[in-house]
Amino acid sequence: MCGLCGIVGNAPHWTDGVPAPSAPDMPARRRERQARVRGLNRVLAPFGLTASDWQAHAYVIATRTGRQEIVDNTAHIWQAAARLRGQACDPLDPGLIARLESEARS
Repeated sequence: MCGLCGIVGNAPHWTDGVPAPSAPDMPARRRERQARVRGLNRVLAPFGLTASDWQAHAYVIATRTGRQEIVDNTAHIWQAAARLRGQACDPLDPGLIARLESEARS
């Protein structure tokens, strides 16, 4: 997707949490989005990928070599991850879940 479409054509997705708040709630919305990006990075790291926020409208998924793709919302991350890696990425893999749970306990 081009950058302009990411801003103009991007409707809120249910995975983005609560609807866009009014101006006084923007710091809370920003913190929530930053927390979501940190969580995404924990899950994407074993696949050699990272996520970053792009102007609070989309996410940039990137490889260690610099390949990247902009996605509208978290629902599109796994398709982009598979395209960037050239193979499927399963966020529900039991080994990955066990590793994440182990990290959370330590």
